[in-house]
Amino acid sequence: MRIAVTAALTDQAITPVKLARELEERGFDGLYLPEHTHIPVARETPFPYQSDGRLDDWYGRLLDPFVGLAQAAAVTNRLALGTGVLLVAQHDPIVLAKQAATLDHLSGGRFTLGVGFGWNQEEAADHGVDWPNRRDLVLDRMRLMRALWAAEPTAYQGEYGSVRASHAHPKPVRGGSPRTLLGGGAGPKLFAHIAAYGDGWLPIGGAALDTGLPVLRTVWADAGRDPAALEVVPYAVEPTPEKLAYYADNGVGEVVLLLPDADESGALRALDGFGRYLES
Repeated sequence: MRIAVTAALTDQAITPVKLARELEERGFDGLYLPEHTHIPVARETPFPYQSDGRLDDWYGRLLDPFVGLAQAAAVTNRLALGTGVLLVAQHDPIVLAKQAATLDHLSGGRFTLGVGFGWNQEEAADHGVDWPNRRDLVLDRMRLMRALWAAEPTAYQGEYGSVRASHAHPKPVRGGSPRTLLGGGAGPKLFAHIAAYGDGWLPIGGAALDTGLPVLRTVWADAGRDPAALEVVPYAVEPTPEKLAYYADNGVGEVVLLLPDADESGALRALDGFGRYLES
């Protein structure tokens, strides 16, 4: 099982260059970076992953994931690089298609596009996102980007955007699209999206695998997708030997461990502890 790490890299944390070098030298398999463009001070949306709704300060200090991953790509040769997750609804899809394909090209095909739908309504509103329709917007933008990534110039006309048949290079290294994983809680809308344009699921914290995975496999198969191709990558996991054994027993090929919010010395201590999970 491949062991990757996700980290909330900020202007106060370990740098992408330092962390990427340490991960590759220690034998880790990947680095995923999250995204929030900004956090409005007047926020009514509760944080869904903490019982009291409180939001850690680092959310408003995150580095841009593409810039951070580009730095990481430049100083590594093997380390996989991903977004975990990118809020696609908040991006111009033509620009995003170029950014994703460029990073994939320059890294030699090491990029994973982790897609998310967001939880912060105020942040999304500043980007002009109509909150109830954000999932449909993401689907439309993914279809538009896939048109730009196609081998031949391909036009796309959608509900929320369009693009003429265009010359658009570079292309994703593997063809079609970069590896694409979708984050979020188990549910019919998410699973339909995964089957439509994804390669697999990023269950946050590894939650709901026992109940969600059988449903996802059915949706995937009903969409005519190859059952052997479905990837499930537990994301932002606080690891224990029991958790990792459970994932391995359920055919999980990759897990993404959560690096605690820390300065450089704290991050390196956490990596020392994670070393026990690396396969020899």
